[in-house]
This record gives sequence, C-alpha cells and structure tokens, in this order.
Amino acid sequence: MESIATDQQLRLLFHQLNNQLGVVLAHAELLEAKSPDVTHRARAEQVVKSVLEALGTAKEIRRRSEPLVSA
Repeated sequence: MESIATDQQLRLLFHQLNNQLGVVLAHAELLEAKSPDVTHRARAEQVVKSVLEALGTAKEIRRRSEPLVSA
C-alpha cells in the first residue's frame, strides 16, 4: 500500500514540476519574442533552452524512478 501512495506522490510532484517549468517556459518564450535587442533575446533564448533541458531531465528522472516505485 505504501508503494502506491509513494507512486501517487511522485506523480503529483512531477506534475507540479512540469506545470511550474511550463510557466517559466511560456514567460521566457514571450520575453524572447518581445526582446528589444539581440542581447536580451539571447538571454531569453538561453532560459528557453535551459527550461526545455530541465523538462527533459524531469521526464528522465520519472522514467527511471517508475521501476523502483513498482518494485
């Protein structure tokens, strides 16, 4: 029973993390699109790239943790 609760808690945490990263991504993309100059656009682009990498990392952590939770 504890394994099921842990699995549900992990899923909720990953869902919350993805939601939070989605907000950061949306704002960074908006800043990138509305940047007044190349310097600001490059900084916003770096944030976009970093958030996309973070989303990929979160997905990979979740993928790798699923067998551990199921065991």
